[in-house]
Amino acid sequence: MTVEHADDEVAHQLADGRSVKIGPVAPGHIDELFDLFEDVVARGDGYPHVPPLTREVFEATWVRSVSLVVGAVAPPRLVGAYYLKPNQPGLGAHIANAGYVVARAERGSGIGRLLVSDSIGRAPKAGFDAIQFNFVFESNRARSMYEDLGWREVGRIPDAVPAPEGSGRQAALIYWRAVGP
Repeated sequence: MTVEHADDEVAHQLADGRSVKIGPVAPGHIDELFDLFEDVVARGDGYPHVPPLTREVFEATWVRSVSLVVGAVAPPRLVGAYYLKPNQPGLGAHIANAGYVVARAERGSGIGRLLVSDSIGRAPKAGFDAIQFNFVFESNRARSMYEDLGWREVGRIPDAVPAPEGSGRQAALIYWRAVGP
């Protein structure tokens, strides 16, 4: 439930009663974002990056060539974030690529859904008319949420990455969704 809107920051109330603000990531939260992403990469939770995460790889993913980085802050800390950037250069730049990260302790709290929903609203304002996910692990628990929010699977890459707990390999999926009016 949205309770306030000020400039580019929106406040939401979580089911547990806490308030979370979603808006552009402030420079003071970049180190916290690095820590969140480093944990995801170290655990193999949804990104194909190989640990250990370096600052250079982090910046290539979350800073350089990125149109917008939005974070969720449950004072006093960053608890999640997403980026939007052109999925392809030139003629494909109207389609965004997005990536999301939620602090491990906050998974299941509703922050991920808030971030994904927020990206649907902000993407057209950043010049995008669709959002595509290029590499969603088949085991990713967020898949049902993406589908509930309008994404559809448009491709499958077989045997793309190791399966959880070393049980062979799993597919990566490509998801797409139109955004805007």
